[in-house]
Amino acid sequence: MTLSEINITPLLDLAFVLLIIFVITTPLLEQGLDLSLPAGGRADRPLDRNDIRTVDVSPEGAYALAGRRMALAQIENELIRTFRTNPNMVVWIRADKATAWEKVHAVMDMLSSRGITRYNFRSEPARAR
Repeated sequence: MTLSEINITPLLDLAFVLLIIFVITTPLLEQGLDLSLPAGGRADRPLDRNDIRTVDVSPEGAYALAGRRMALAQIENELIRTFRTNPNMVVWIRADKATAWEKVHAVMDMLSSRGITRYNFRSEPARAR
């Protein structure tokens, strides 16, 4: 008696388990820094989303570009490369309200020294009173 069929049920079970694991862990990998932005500011005017780069600064002094943690030198290299190909680039600086200003000024100084003058600070919209 020869066995002519291969039982693929265990392989399908494994594929479904892997699929579930990837579906659950993918959103966790895409998170940026957990920041509590200060209140104030006004609503944005329309910008092309492709021109915006976001630099986050955590209260501990960690930096992130587009949600990926990086050293400030790495962020500088990435922004310079982007600015050369897209002179309309705007940098949004998001700093937690508990962040030391020295960390924020380091980002500003880096941008200014490289000729990137289009940047602004992000905050939560002011509440209506």
